[in-house]
Amino acid sequence: MDGSEALVSKRWRWQWILFGAAVGALYVVERLRPLRAQKEPGPARVGRNLVIGLLAGATTAASEWPVVAPVQRVAERRRLGLLRWLPLPQALRIVLGFLLLDYTLYLWHRLNHRMPFLWRFHVVHHIDLDLDSTTGLRFHFGELSLAAGFRAAQVLLLGVDRGTLRVWQQMLVVSVIFHHSNLELPIDFERRLVPFLVTPRMHGIHHSRRSADTNSNYSSLLSWWDRLHRSLRLNVPQASVTIGVPGFSEPEDVTLAASVALPFRRDPRLLPQSVGGHASPVGDFKAGRHPFA
Repeated sequence: MDGSEALVSKRWRWQWILFGAAVGALYVVERLRPLRAQKEPGPARVGRNLVIGLLAGATTAASEWPVVAPVQRVAERRRLGLLRWLPLPQALRIVLGFLLLDYTLYLWHRLNHRMPFLWRFHVVHHIDLDLDSTTGLRFHFGELSLAAGFRAAQVLLLGVDRGTLRVWQQMLVVSVIFHHSNLELPIDFERRLVPFLVTPRMHGIHHSRRSADTNSNYSSLLSWWDRLHRSLRLNVPQASVTIGVPGFSEPEDVTLAASVALPFRRDPRLLPQSVGGHASPVGDFKAGRHPFA
């Protein structure tokens, strides 16, 4: 390992240490200022989510080098992708690359809710009986394997450079942990934040058992895409939100073994809610003067 590689390795190590410390702090704070009462408190659920998260993280690491990295090298060598074909200044190419990565992830998230095959894996994330920072780790390893293929397609078709991809991925991970948290932010502050970023109350609505709520708020980092596609829903009080998926109501429905095996089972509860029915008209800021009220 030469000096530059050692420096990069050290930087990545410190980034993961800082990220772990931030997640730990958020885990503590969200228990001091909870947004919603928990249905399954205690260490069993947290441990289950951490194991599922470790499997997901290992899958992401294992698929990054053989899938995404080679596609990135080919795209750079052959100058493939939309942003490489357009005569754009470098700064504009970076900004557009960041925005397009985030927008196409919005579309991918919607597909995960609409396509029965994708929903079989994504539902493992949604059947968690509570919503907190550990839910942000709870993604089935099968979903992350499929996401690696999607990420390779993003790199190839959009033509984003690896620096832009890395920054967006890092910000996305932080956002996912943050907006899944059960942290009660001051509501006036969250109302000012949600026009730009996905927040805990906004994403809590997406994790509701009601299909009209689940079929909204698909954004993962920037909240603009839901407004653009009229899928933004904010006029839902958190007190009326029940986290989870119909048919998965008890801890024994969401055990570690059941969660890992779920995508591979024939289970009538796995019909996507968006396939089973359409969402009611989705409200945005104009639907009420006070979002989340």
